[in-house]
Amino acid sequence: MTDTSHIAAARAVQQYAARAASRYGPRHPLAHALLAAAATAVARAWETGHWVRDLHPRPHRHERRST
Repeated sequence: MTDTSHIAAARAVQQYAARAASRYGPRHPLAHALLAAAATAVARAWETGHWVRDLHPRPHRHERRST
């Protein structure tokens, strides 16, 4: 797996886990399994040298326009 695919996989499974947890609750078996998978994916990304900021980039701020 390439370095960027570790990040992409971690982001994707984290999104699925968040959706399942918000829809069914964090104790639902599907949400629980996806949360565990998200933790594993993030650990793999961390082990390949990625930082938390790689997984959660800062939102882009729009520059003020000078008028």
